[in-house]
Amino acid sequence: MVKPTEKPVQSARGLFRATGNKSKPKPVRMLDGSYEKKETAEREKDEFYPTPPEPTQSLLYYEHERLKDFGAIWEPACGDGAMMREITAAGFSCVGSDLVDRGCGAEIVDFFTMKMAPCKAIITNPPYNLVNTRDGNGRWIWHALDVLKVEYMALLLNWSWPGAGGTSRLWAERQPARVYLMRWKIDFTGEGAPPMLHGWFVWDRKHVGPCQLLMMDRVDGRQHHLFEQRKEP
Repeated sequence: MVKPTEKPVQSARGLFRATGNKSKPKPVRMLDGSYEKKETAEREKDEFYPTPPEPTQSLLYYEHERLKDFGAIWEPACGDGAMMREITAAGFSCVGSDLVDRGCGAEIVDFFTMKMAPCKAIITNPPYNLVNTRDGNGRWIWHALDVLKVEYMALLLNWSWPGAGGTSRLWAERQPARVYLMRWKIDFTGEGAPPMLHGWFVWDRKHVGPCQLLMMDRVDGRQHHLFEQRKEP
């Protein structure tokens, strides 16, 4: 307990904000492949934060050979098109949809009203309340696999997601083919000091055997010796 005569110790993050310092400009990849920098991460309605480029670029690098088997990729929670830009920049065709129109040309549709998927492969950062078992009983995953019957699905999830007790049935009956632990923390807000680790959870009907645990290092457009050699599908 802090004594009355003592001053509470502020966290580094709190001090950072108190000084009035701004976070570093954040690079955002545009549809033409160029980058523009945003000075700050704006607060979005419904706490919407676009996914930075690196997680999607890394998945495309590690899963490139499998993704070549599909004519197009579906991003069903595409927001402002952040993941779509990375998918198309890597040479893949991408179809986007969402509940909210954020100006990227997506089809505005409720994921759960759909009875047929526009593509056999999904890559997305889904609404977390619809994939966790506390709020949504993993509804997103059940619908994609059992109703839409997609062949491939890669979801960007909090690394602690499978540790929740309620996931036992989902994990037993719809276990992912492979899981990538991302060895860096994603800065969704642009404020620095991101608190959580994330992972890519990949369901793949082609896979046989138990779930594979793999490590994923950051891959982005600046690492040309890694990214460019797999750019063409």
